Amino acid sequence: MVVTRVSGRVRSLRARLVATVLLLFTVACVAIGVATTLSLDRYLSTRQDRELSFSLEGFVAQQTGRAPGPLTRDDGSRGTPAEGPGPGGPGGMFLGPGPGANSIGAVFVDGRVVTARLAQRGGTTATVSEADLAALGAVPADTAAHDVTLSLGDYRATGWAQGATTYLIAQPDNAGATVSRLVVTELVVLGGAVVLAGIAAAVLVRRELRPLERVAGVAAQVGDLPLDRGEVHLAARVPDPDPRTEVGQVGTALNHMLDNVEGALAARQESETRLRRFVADASHELRTPLTAIRGYAELSRRERDPVPERTTHALTRIASQAERMSTLVEDLLLLARIDAGRPLERAEVDLTRLVLDAVGDAHVAGRDHRWLPELPDEPVTVTGDAHRLAQVVTNLLANARTHTPPGTAVTVSLDRPAPGRVRLRVADDGPGIAPDVAPRVFERFARGAQGRSRAGNDTPSTGLGLAIVAAVVAAHDGTVGVDSVPGRTVFTVDLPVR
Repeated sequence: MVVTRVSGRVRSLRARLVATVLLLFTVACVAIGVATTLSLDRYLSTRQDRELSFSLEGFVAQQTGRAPGPLTRDDGSRGTPAEGPGPGGPGGMFLGPGPGANSIGAVFVDGRVVTARLAQRGGTTATVSEADLAALGAVPADTAAHDVTLSLGDYRATGWAQGATTYLIAQPDNAGATVSRLVVTELVVLGGAVVLAGIAAAVLVRRELRPLERVAGVAAQVGDLPLDRGEVHLAARVPDPDPRTEVGQVGTALNHMLDNVEGALAARQESETRLRRFVADASHELRTPLTAIRGYAELSRRERDPVPERTTHALTRIASQAERMSTLVEDLLLLARIDAGRPLERAEVDLTRLVLDAVGDAHVAGRDHRWLPELPDEPVTVTGDAHRLAQVVTNLLANARTHTPPGTAVTVSLDRPAPGRVRLRVADDGPGIAPDVAPRVFERFARGAQGRSRAGNDTPSTGLGLAIVAAVVAAHDGTVGVDSVPGRTVFTVDLPVR
């Protein structure tokens, strides 16, 4: 699923699309509902006010005995003209059943109630309470409709005054009740519609985003591949992308990019394979002439006839350099074999014995250093290649001896940090590794320009010791790291027991 981070929270693209669709749908429904409600309220209010005006004219005609017609307000303006006889026409009963049901008619003279009746369904009438009469008496007699709240509910009332007499009629506010029911209905329908729209949007968005999820899945598979090492075949592809859609175009572009990357990786792998084969072949071929050079140099130095001093020195240097070159060739050949993936020997190895032997050898080779082994009482064993693991310990100690000044204390410790794991540490109190060199100390032929580099030591270095350590440890499914500050450098090797 494609996700994005919004204000510290992770939200999927699917959820955002569904939320956007629901928001737009809800806004549209609310707009339609508001417009419908306002239109219906205006229509019903106008119609009710017209019926109320007709009822007032009929009520006045009934009480005064004149024909109904437009009423004149106190200010001299005309009321709403009647378009026909109202529900209480001449000689009729305005309080009869039908539109006049639950209507109230009242006559006030100088503020006193002369008559007041409540029309009920079935043609019967009832009295009006004093509280309702007081509320009706406060309605302005201007032939306009006004809202009034009675004990019977919400009403619309209108009145007309002639001298000291005021005629007033009130009818239930059916328009408001109808609009209220409409609002409730719209809320229920809108809620259901939003739920159904959310379900439909989630299904549709999920279906439409399925190709994009496949693209993301392919990209995740490629991202997990070890592209930095080994032969890599990029078999993952977006299946059948549709170039007519935007997602299909992304899938097509991703497939094209993977084709290019796979071609580049194949070319790089072929080049590295040829280089490794050349290094291995060259190293193997160089072993024979180097052995011959060393042998003839040693044979010449053992000649019984007097040999000039300069020649003796030259032979010594030839033997020394041949020995150094032989070491370099052996290291290159070992790295080439590890790179080629040749299997190592697998047997139970006593790391405690290896460390003790390596520390003893280091003490002989570097008497100007202090070697401090810190080993547990019980033997620590792992499964691996004893010869290669011994080379790891030897190289780490040789690195400490070569790159630290005389008098440096080198501590070698061995422990079990967790079940199934063994940890080897080689720590020294030397000058440390330069910050720009530390990240690449395990690279081949990596050397520092100052500080810890050489540290006044003239012992030759091939620059492959730590690279061999990293390669051998990786071949044993372990890890190696370094932590260095001025005055303390620690190399740490973690190995699985099996």
